[in-house]
Amino acid sequence: MDKLIKFLKDKKITEVECVISDMTGIARGKIAPVDKFIDEKGMRLPESVLLQTVTGDFIDDGIFYSLLDKADIDFVCVPDEDAVFMLPWTVEATAQVIHDCYDRMGNPIELSPRNVLKKVLKLYEDKGWEPVIAPEMEFYLTQRSDDHDLPLKPPIGRSGRPEAGRQSFSIDAANEFDPLFEDMYDWCELQGLDIDTLIHEDGPAQMEINFSHGNPLSLADQVFVFKRTLKEAALKHNVCATFMAMPVTDEPGSAMHIHQSVIDKETGKNIFTKEDGTQSQLFLNYIAGLQTYIPELLPLMAPSVNSFRRFLPGTSAPVNLEWGVENRTCGLRIPESSPENRRIENRIPGADANCYLTIAASLLAGFIGMEKGLRPSNPVTGRSNESRTSNEYCLPLTLEEALIAMQESEACIEYLGQSFTTGFVAVKQAELENFRRVVSSWEREFLLLTV
Repeated sequence: MDKLIKFLKDKKITEVECVISDMTGIARGKIAPVDKFIDEKGMRLPESVLLQTVTGDFIDDGIFYSLLDKADIDFVCVPDEDAVFMLPWTVEATAQVIHDCYDRMGNPIELSPRNVLKKVLKLYEDKGWEPVIAPEMEFYLTQRSDDHDLPLKPPIGRSGRPEAGRQSFSIDAANEFDPLFEDMYDWCELQGLDIDTLIHEDGPAQMEINFSHGNPLSLADQVFVFKRTLKEAALKHNVCATFMAMPVTDEPGSAMHIHQSVIDKETGKNIFTKEDGTQSQLFLNYIAGLQTYIPELLPLMAPSVNSFRRFLPGTSAPVNLEWGVENRTCGLRIPESSPENRRIENRIPGADANCYLTIAASLLAGFIGMEKGLRPSNPVTGRSNESRTSNEYCLPLTLEEALIAMQESEACIEYLGQSFTTGFVAVKQAELENFRRVVSSWEREFLLLTV
């Protein structure tokens, strides 16, 4: 911990937030005085934290105790000295340290989302490959409200008015929230988050932040921290930032697009490109892997009932797994680029997904495609978002269908583990049951006095 301790002392840190990501992507952990943190060199948390739902509930006891010790024992959380971030919004000088999860024998905890990503990256490492990704995060800014039954409204900008209509790529509309974004950029720079372009997206007060390309684990950590950072910057300016996949009725959803390529570590060259600059067979195999295995891994990219509201035909969101060059109506888009920068943009994941699990799922699907030499469908040149079933690679239509597909996925069990597969599905099924108990405003509006 020498490097970490030096950082804490050089920055005069007084408190440390020791955090891990749960299945949903919520930061869970402890806040410790810096001296206690240095002395203990980590923390312990109960195993049950990793099987907690977004509502704070836990899964069915039968599954719970089949995966965890009946005594609900602790696991060991070890700080990663390369995943340390200042927290600019705190009163005390505070650092956030992301931890890895191990059992008492030193074995990685299979239920940990960060460990899942590290397991997938090990597959590439064993092949002498290094995946490179670049996430794009979409989000909405909204007015603050404590009434969950009321629709979200665009916030008031510098002009004193809320945004009207759709202002895609509008510079002026983005500048309405300059003070917020100035804080966001300053805080991200202080934390070492490698964010790049800010774009106004289609929806009212919907924005997108692009990250520079790099190492998948480092970027997953950065997205994890960025979500907290943006939410804190928004609250400072009396608005809310949300990464819900579909927060506003009849408006575009928010995605987590992931650009991905693979480098041969020995040569430093992109394995998606042949020596003559044309696309390689591995490039096509990777696309086929995404087409074949995303349907089985979809809950890792679309983890809630709300996630599936985004997949609507004829909208800006994909509804199937077609692929095409410079075709944004496809689930898998191939951006025009130089041969050395040839890459695939996975447009399926929602902004609400756990960044570790989404990146792991996308890289795993492509890896299996290359391993098995799978062949993709033919690329499309026209619109491909009018039908959910335009080829044999269809997405499940509901979270229920997706969870069944994941539970029965031999690939998920083989590569990510039986415990993780069972635990993740159980968490999402518990959330689904919780959702079913809630009577919606639509039911009260249209059924109350008419049935």
